[in-house]
Amino acid sequence: METVGIRELKENLSKYLKSVKSGDKIIVTDRKKEVAIIVPFGTETDEEKILQLTQRGVAYWNGTKPIGMRSRIESKGRSVSEAVLEDRR
Repeated sequence: METVGIRELKENLSKYLKSVKSGDKIIVTDRKKEVAIIVPFGTETDEEKILQLTQRGVAYWNGTKPIGMRSRIESKGRSVSEAVLEDRR
């Protein structure tokens, strides 16, 4: 992944857009701090989608592997499979 400053990007925008069209990703920096990623339209990776969800506050991720549910949810009455079978009759 190539890194480019805002000024350089503005001066050579056509060059960088051609690079993105060919499938490359570009990290945009402002005073050496990463501020954006330019990616080809419609080619987001799962990691980028997760990053967007966490930035919007929809999801939370602490960087570790998911643990899963700690305790099993207990339900009373018939099981779901029994209810589905009954509806099919």
